Amino acid sequence: MEDNPRIPMEKAGKIIRRSIYIFFQNYQYFTSIAAFLAFPFSVSIMLSLALVPSSTSLLPTIYNRLENLFNAAGFPPSSEFFRFLNLKLSQTISSSIFTLPFTLTFFLFSKASVIQALNQYKPTSPHSFSSFISIFNPLLLTHICNSILIISANATAFCLLFLSFNFLEGFGFSSRNSLLLLSAAGVVLYSVLLANALIICNLSLVLSGTERSGGYLAILKACVMIRGRTSTALSLALPVNLSLTGIEALFQHRIVRASHIGQTPTSLMALEGMLIAYLYSIFLVLDTIATFIFFKSCKASSCIDQKGRYAYRVEIVEEDNAGYVSLKVSQELP
Repeated sequence: MEDNPRIPMEKAGKIIRRSIYIFFQNYQYFTSIAAFLAFPFSVSIMLSLALVPSSTSLLPTIYNRLENLFNAAGFPPSSEFFRFLNLKLSQTISSSIFTLPFTLTFFLFSKASVIQALNQYKPTSPHSFSSFISIFNPLLLTHICNSILIISANATAFCLLFLSFNFLEGFGFSSRNSLLLLSAAGVVLYSVLLANALIICNLSLVLSGTERSGGYLAILKACVMIRGRTSTALSLALPVNLSLTGIEALFQHRIVRASHIGQTPTSLMALEGMLIAYLYSIFLVLDTIATFIFFKSCKASSCIDQKGRYAYRVEIVEEDNAGYVSLKVSQELP
């Protein structure tokens, strides 16, 4: 994905400010969504942080399977990078399995309700349950395709790392410094691939809810729309993900750590845990609002080529008969 140098980075800040303004403008509606729809999913995320690490079967089983896979692929067993990656992947997979029922229900329903409200430009008007359940099926289909995309992105990163490590080992570069340098490069490569995949998945969910076209087609449209705007999308995703990670760390410190040191759970700890989960829900709603605004700004955007000779308008064209997505480019005078 190429970044257009003419697109300013400040646009991400404007989208964030607009998202916060829309959220507070319709505070009661969006907080009710966070309380009744996103909250059960957030609670499942928080519980997975406490229960998955102490699991006696699921996490160790996944960790050992991945370790055997890495060893069979020829990755260096002494590499700290692959040990850390194996641990994080095992925790992510275990947590995803634990929260899967809530992801396929409450998480998607919360996104559907936010998208439906913003798409009708009347978030304060009352919406019946059937008004946004109609876009649940496209969201569900797109979420399943997104899961396949994430798995494919991880497989691609591992394949490139496997080729790189074996290529260097074949040429005799098997020293500790060489492995350390390649591990650092692997972290960058893996982060870039996974970040782009997550951005596309997030945008495709909003797109499928807005246009009610789910599945791989929404992912293809998201890939087309994000061209030239990767830096803006990353700038939007970074503060939200940092905030969600910080909230998870807060739950780990205040609740999970207290239980591990033998402190007896109290009603105040339970209330504090619920407040942390509710804060997590608020940021999930804000993330959906920001992605929706970003989607609207990308849908029909004017781009300037690098030499500044002409402008062209990019539109997404869906061919009903052929079943593919293409670009429609119309030239305009600068």
